[in-house]
Amino acid sequence: MPQTVCSGTMFTTPSGFSPHLACAEPGEEEEAPQEGPGPGACLADGPPITSASLDTLIQNLVPTADYYPEKAYVFTFLLSARLFIPPPELLARVCELCIKQQQLDQMRKFGPKILQLLTEWTETFPTDFRDEKMVGHLKDIIHRIAPCDESVSAGQRLALMSQGEESIVKVSLNASSISDKLVAFKTKPPPIQKDMLSICNDPYTLAQQLTHVELEHLRHIGPEEFVQAFVQKDPLDGTQPCFSDQKKKTSNLEAYVRWFNRLCYLVATEICMPAKKKQRAQVIEFFIDVARECFNIGNFNSLMAIISGMNMSPVSRLKKTWGKAKTAKFFILEHQMDPTGNFYNYRTALRGAAHRSQTANSNRERIVIPFFSLLIKDIYFLNEGCANRLPNGHVNFEKFVELARQVGEFMTWKQVECPFEEDRAILHYLHTAPIFSEDGLYLASYESESPENQVEKDRWKALR
Repeated sequence: MPQTVCSGTMFTTPSGFSPHLACAEPGEEEEAPQEGPGPGACLADGPPITSASLDTLIQNLVPTADYYPEKAYVFTFLLSARLFIPPPELLARVCELCIKQQQLDQMRKFGPKILQLLTEWTETFPTDFRDEKMVGHLKDIIHRIAPCDESVSAGQRLALMSQGEESIVKVSLNASSISDKLVAFKTKPPPIQKDMLSICNDPYTLAQQLTHVELEHLRHIGPEEFVQAFVQKDPLDGTQPCFSDQKKKTSNLEAYVRWFNRLCYLVATEICMPAKKKQRAQVIEFFIDVARECFNIGNFNSLMAIISGMNMSPVSRLKKTWGKAKTAKFFILEHQMDPTGNFYNYRTALRGAAHRSQTANSNRERIVIPFFSLLIKDIYFLNEGCANRLPNGHVNFEKFVELARQVGEFMTWKQVECPFEEDRAILHYLHTAPIFSEDGLYLASYESESPENQVEKDRWKALR
């Protein structure tokens, strides 16, 4: 069935998930947390940081003349720190530490490293810099290190990046509402009523165009949205929560969920719309083939949306129609996406696609589009299963290393360029074709195949 942004009532505990990760049961004596190493330590060298005070973690973020944090540490901390400190305040702290470090180190050694850190921050979390305070702190740091000739060009590039953030953010926000704006076109009926098969009758081509839509949505989802989707006020922080406008902070993620729901209903609409049983069976067979091609491509999100649409009650009750269709391939696909064992079969297929992507020689083989609702579910349980802070007030960094691993993998997948040529007619249809509401689907279903029991008869009567 179509998915919605997840809540605690929707899920079962994922297999492979470790709820004991740096978490002690109430009343259980816990080992003394491990204070984070000094600035010379990183995730790849020496003992890993499992927990530390926020101050220590911030210190580990700031480079020195002889030290630069591992890229994995930078991503993990910048991703998770927003749960404890707003990004503008964090950048201000970094600026303060830079001033102190500037007094200790030679600027020619230190300057390029702080610029490298700021470059990573602006490139990985660009929406952080829509805040005027962030841009102000950024320019302040650049101004302090600009006199060093060695880093002027990098400083100028960072300044240009910060100045261009407003337009970048506007593009992202516009893209996040693409689905809503195009769906609104339904209020203007097309001059000629069309169906999917009249627009595209080749399953592989449609699977390619669905992959275009999926990757376009993924491109606009920032890593911070996964954290902000489940953000809670830090109990040790007496100020307001870090995110005042929560909806804007997850707008791209929510737009992607709406796309999944739209595809579910579009598939169901296309099946229920034809008046003749033979035509409905043809549409079912067509979407089975589309789903199979999505699986082969590595587009698991569209695959699951198609299966969900075909399993909606108004569609699944069309027994005479299903009896006319060849469904052997459909049952194989259903088995691949079977939720049994917390989607064990799907997770196995996803690992295979991920391995193919790592060893691929072409963008075609690099495509991995995960079943997004399940990814959100896994992150939700990681967030709910372990505390952000330990009893002594230290940040549970081990938890956020795992969070960064899951989000980082997604970030790698979303950067793949779609290798397929766009078909504007098909893409336009996917975004603008009218779709039935749930009541509309039931009405069309009952008109195609009469109600079989009293419950269905009563519902049909009410709808008519």
